[in-house]
Amino acid sequence: MSAIDPAIIASTVDDAIQYVTVTVGEQLFGIPIARVRDVFVVGALTPVPLAPPEVQGLVNLRGRVVTAVCMRRRLGLPALEPTSGSVMAVGLEQGDESFGLIVDGVGEVMRVPVDTREPTPPHLGSRWASLASHIHRLEDRLLIVLDVDAVLAFDNDGGAG
Repeated sequence: MSAIDPAIIASTVDDAIQYVTVTVGEQLFGIPIARVRDVFVVGALTPVPLAPPEVQGLVNLRGRVVTAVCMRRRLGLPALEPTSGSVMAVGLEQGDESFGLIVDGVGEVMRVPVDTREPTPPHLGSRWASLASHIHRLEDRLLIVLDVDAVLAFDNDGGAG
C-alpha cells in the first residue's frame, strides 16, 4: 500500500502511531486506533445462511446488529472451538455496517514510532499480505498492521476478496 491510510494519520500522536493490538495464533497484529469502535466479549451468535466461511454470524451488541468475522478463517488458519465467555472481538465500522473481528486475544494500545513503519515483506504469504497495510519491527517480534478495508472486503461470490 503506497498511500498512507487516513486512519493511520488520525492515529498518530507525537510522531507515534497508536494501535489496538490483537493476537491471532502466535502473530501480533495492530489495528489503527482511529478505526476501533470498541472491544467486546462475543455473546450468542446467530448463523447467517450462505455467508462466506469467515462470517461466523450476527451478534446483538447493545441494540446494534454486528457481523462477526473470524480472523483465523480470514487469515487461512484453522478455527478454534470457542469456550464459554472467552471469545473476544474488536468492533469496527465500515460505511453503515458494524463488524466484530473475532480474535484469539486483545492486547493493549501500543504506541509505535512512525519511523519504524516498513512495507509488507515480500515473503509474507499472499493471503496475509493482501490483508496487511504495513509492518513495524519491534524488539522481539513483528507487528503486522491490518488494512481494515481489505479485511472487511468480501467479493460478490460471498467469499473473501
